[in-house]
Amino acid sequence: MLVFKFGGASVKDAGGIINLASVVKKYTGEQLLIVVSAMGKTTNALEGLTRAYVDQSDNMHLIYEGIKQYHFDILHELFEPKHPVFDEIANTFVEIDWMIEDEPQDEYDFIYDQIVSIGELVSTRIISAYLNKEGLKNQWLDVRGYIHTDNTYREGIVQWDKTRESITRDIPALLDKGIVVTQGFLGGTSENFTTTLGREGSDYTASIFAACLNAKSVTTWKDVPGILNADPKFFKDTVKFDELSYSEAIEMTYYGASVIHPKTIKPLQNAHIPLLVKPFTDPTASGTIIKEDGVNTFIKPVIIMKQNQVLLSVSSKDYSFITEDHLSDVFGLFAQNQVKVNVMQTSALSFSVCFDFYEERFEKLLNSLQEDFKVKYNTGLTLITIRHHAENALKELTEGKTVLLEQVSRNTAQVVVK
Repeated sequence: MLVFKFGGASVKDAGGIINLASVVKKYTGEQLLIVVSAMGKTTNALEGLTRAYVDQSDNMHLIYEGIKQYHFDILHELFEPKHPVFDEIANTFVEIDWMIEDEPQDEYDFIYDQIVSIGELVSTRIISAYLNKEGLKNQWLDVRGYIHTDNTYREGIVQWDKTRESITRDIPALLDKGIVVTQGFLGGTSENFTTTLGREGSDYTASIFAACLNAKSVTTWKDVPGILNADPKFFKDTVKFDELSYSEAIEMTYYGASVIHPKTIKPLQNAHIPLLVKPFTDPTASGTIIKEDGVNTFIKPVIIMKQNQVLLSVSSKDYSFITEDHLSDVFGLFAQNQVKVNVMQTSALSFSVCFDFYEERFEKLLNSLQEDFKVKYNTGLTLITIRHHAENALKELTEGKTVLLEQVSRNTAQVVVK
């Protein structure tokens, strides 16, 4: 059987959904499980709604109405007015109605997951209905009953034994009857609350299903021709990799290559399942294949840019050396506040780290650190990582910028710039 994952860009409008159906039609006869993200920039919009709800902003209902209108406009392009899918989507949005009619009481991360998850639930309802309309018989599946996580909201940790048991118990029989359509990015707790697996987590969802079902392959359908050496939004002269090894792909995702979620590769590597990254605009194109014996050929260095970064430095209040005991305390606070370090550097008197900025987590971390340490920080920075770097590439990328931190190893150079 095959696992397909379609990202938000591939289903951002009615034309994208029609194209998805045309891609699926090419695989008639294959057992197919389809994982779908929220449509277009819906996750961003729902994040905005979450922020507005928590802050009780005046524009909360305006944001919400815009999200609903976007989806119903797509529905009107795809279906006749009395199609049952209109009621299904309205009923799905009711979950948000119930939440925002009361003032917020819960932790931000919990509220985030309950609201933002609606994007995937709505998109898959629409796509499942359209595929059935086109004669592509399928079953809509609520992934929250199959990918089981702990209660770490916004970064749910998968409970593999329970997840594998649920998937292998039910999914093969459903695949025998037709296509299965389900949500990426989401999981469920034992208390039946929704969790998310981290931004761009739909790739990870696809690899979880593939590993549990021993799939032939996973294909992620993207708006790029495959995995490129750099983000085409920032660089014009990019080159595509025809293939990569699991280990190189893991390194690239660890450093922030956004084309694949960082946790995607390991389950596939363990099960020896190849991952294909292909353009949804040209399904016959070769794309990039990631596999155990993939050959890594680097015509140009790999360049990864992560924006909205924080560079934070801690030092002891009595000017003593930063020791292993200090670092143990610091890392404990980072773990406690779910903050992941992208690069770190130690000197005699200070410890510096660069990480993604999330307002609520950052404020909690800062307050905790300031109890025992002196803290300095800069926000709004960019982390540039260069794999298989050349000296001239590093100079070109940092030209005209203020370098706040630089670190070079055998294969990788990292700089934090302003």
